[in-house]
Amino acid sequence: MLRQATPDCHDCPSRQHNLLSCCPAADIDAIAQDKYSQHYRAGQPIFSEGTRPAGLYCVHEGRVKITKSGGDGKEQIIRLVRPGDVLGYRALVAGSVHATSAIALTDCIVCLISKSVIAHQIEANAHFSGALLQLLAANLGDVAERMLHLAYKPVRERLAEALLLLLRTYHPAEAAGQPFTIAISREDLGALMGTTKETTTRMLSEFRHEGLLATRGSAITILAPRQLGQIAALFD
Repeated sequence: MLRQATPDCHDCPSRQHNLLSCCPAADIDAIAQDKYSQHYRAGQPIFSEGTRPAGLYCVHEGRVKITKSGGDGKEQIIRLVRPGDVLGYRALVAGSVHATSAIALTDCIVCLISKSVIAHQIEANAHFSGALLQLLAANLGDVAERMLHLAYKPVRERLAEALLLLLRTYHPAEAAGQPFTIAISREDLGALMGTTKETTTRMLSEFRHEGLLATRGSAITILAPRQLGQIAALFD
C-alpha cells in the first residue's frame, strides 16, 4: 500500500456520480482537507472482514471486488466496484465491523474520508443521508437477487450472468456495441459465479467453442452479449 498524491475532490469526475454529489461546496472543502488517498496493488486488501471501519472509501481509479468468506474458507464475490463507487458505508451506518472484505482487482487509487466527517454529513445533510439509505437499499436488493441466482441457477446460466455483470460494470458507455475485453483470473470468475476454478475453465471452453467469447491468457472478450443474455435468463 503506497501513499499517493491526493486527488482534488473539486475536479474529481467520480464525485459527480456518488454520495459526495449531495454535499455543498463548503462541505467538499472540508472533505478535501480531511481525506487522503492510497495506492493499492492488485490483490491487496483495502479493508478486511471483521475489522473496524476507518471511514468511507471512494474508488478514484481501478477495480475492486467485495468478498465474503464461507465457512469452508472459500471466497465468494458479492459485488464488483468501479471508479466513483463508495465502500465501507454499511459498517459505518451499523456501527459494526466490516461484514465483507474489499480487495483490489487491479492497481487502484482509493480515497478515505474519516468517520467523523461522514457522521457530520449523515446528521446535518438530509440529501446525503437520504442518498445513503437509497444506496444501502439498492445494494441489499442486488446482493439478495445474486444470492438467489447462485442458489438455483445452473452453472452455465451463472457464467453467462457473471460475464454480463462484468460487461455492465466495466464496459465504458461510449464503447457500447464494441467487443468488451477484461482480464480476470479463473479463480475470481469462479468466485463471482459460485463455483470452482476447474468448472469455470471448462464452461469458458464451451462458450468459446460456441462463439460466445474469445480467450487469451486471463483475458476474456465477450463477442455475443445478446446470446449470453438469453442464456442467463433461461431460469428467470
